Amino acid sequence: MLKFPQEQVMPKRLKLEPHQTPEELSQLYRQASDPIERTRYQIIWLLATGRVTEDVAAVTGYCRNSIYRLVRRYNELGTDGLKDKRHQHPGCQPLLSEVEQAQLWQTLQTPPADGGLWNSRKVAEWMSNLLDRPVSVQRGWDYLRSLELRLRVPRPEHELSDPDIQEAWKKNSTNECNKFNISIRWQQ
Repeated sequence: MLKFPQEQVMPKRLKLEPHQTPEELSQLYRQASDPIERTRYQIIWLLATGRVTEDVAAVTGYCRNSIYRLVRRYNELGTDGLKDKRHQHPGCQPLLSEVEQAQLWQTLQTPPADGGLWNSRKVAEWMSNLLDRPVSVQRGWDYLRSLELRLRVPRPEHELSDPDIQEAWKKNSTNECNKFNISIRWQQ
């Protein structure tokens, strides 16, 4: 099978609008504190200095399509198009307001209606009644954790266990563990 040598074709350079000079882009790149913005400035700076897209992709780890999108955004918006705006997103509103969270805290200080202990399912049901809409069990757990509450249940005890024998075993076992640890230290 014959293989023909592939022609070396010079890659096409991307056209950048002259919003900033390469020196200004270099300065912005070096001064950026956010790593995402720094990489975006670096990409535009490298392209402005005459580097080809493949070289820029190899240096920065970005794929060609991402570089094309970034150049398009830079050409349209200038350096504002390079800003990482994810940090400015405040996120969604909490499910419960501060007043409702205080009400939940007060409710959690009393035993639940069915007895037992508060858990994520019971908190979610309480929230569902308050909000008049279904609330997942996970949200109940999230609010229990955000209020720094956790289920405190004593460990189960065997019905035939003897507390005196257990205490005697604890005293003896610590001495045996210490002897074992000392012998290991000497062997090393």
